[in-house]
Amino acid sequence: MLNSLLSLSVTQKASDLHLSSGDVARIRINGQLKCLSNEKLSPLDLEAELLTLLTESQKIQLQQEKQIDLSYQSAEIGRFRINIFYQQRGISAVFRIIKSHIPELVEIGAPEVFKKLITHESGIILVTGATGSGKSTTLASLIEHINSTQFKHILTLEDPIEFVYHNQHSLIQQRELTNFDHALDSLLRQDPDIILLGELRNRKSIQTALTAAETGHLVFATLHTCSAIQSINRIVDVFDESSRNFIRTQLSNNLRAIISQKLVPTENGRKALFEILINTPAVSNLINEGKIKQIFSLMQTGQQYGMQVMPES
Repeated sequence: MLNSLLSLSVTQKASDLHLSSGDVARIRINGQLKCLSNEKLSPLDLEAELLTLLTESQKIQLQQEKQIDLSYQSAEIGRFRINIFYQQRGISAVFRIIKSHIPELVEIGAPEVFKKLITHESGIILVTGATGSGKSTTLASLIEHINSTQFKHILTLEDPIEFVYHNQHSLIQQRELTNFDHALDSLLRQDPDIILLGELRNRKSIQTALTAAETGHLVFATLHTCSAIQSINRIVDVFDESSRNFIRTQLSNNLRAIISQKLVPTENGRKALFEILINTPAVSNLINEGKIKQIFSLMQTGQQYGMQVMPES
């Protein structure tokens, strides 16, 4: 049952497959949920099928935490990011369909400034947006462009691994971890040029990203924020008031860009719209002084630097 639903989801060009105990299978196409069949899923049958995807340690984790993230690959169907969880009617799962082809920057409609950003030797580049806004695809396109044009050592920390890279000019090493804390402690001893941290979830991951950027690495990371202004405030507000001046200074010196994005429907599917903040000296000064609200006006007039606000996109 499971493989046939996954295969049908891929054929229908869905972005996600939703399986919920006691309900029909649904897929998301162009942002909208649609029923895939009229048959309701049996809680016992669905749980039995989903458990076949898990190792023994993952089964224990699911039992203890009542949810789990993992990746799954079928040679015949494709690659998926999965979240399995329990809800009132029983077990449920969401399968995010990961395309085997990593799109080039031009395919995602990326502005030309993206190619300039990834030539930085150090600093931090944030890709932000709501869940399902295409952040992972944008990051993959950026990393793949580096892979094909630069000779770098790239380390990724992911939970779980989504896009799979194949080494070209660069050496890419992908680590699938459920807890980043221990890995963050040894990250800088692994001689990376570029670090992809995935989502900045807490104070430690934010501090590690800023420190790595400050010590000569180019860092890519994501945040679940919907604008550049909101992203800066989120990073600063995570810290105690006594630490915020120091964090603002670190961020003002090491931020390279914030790319905020969302997906909008078109006749042929969906396309990404981008808001772009480039950390010019004027922007850096405003971050350092805590005058974050004033940055938006610089974005509106900063087209010569590659900046744009969402309506312009």
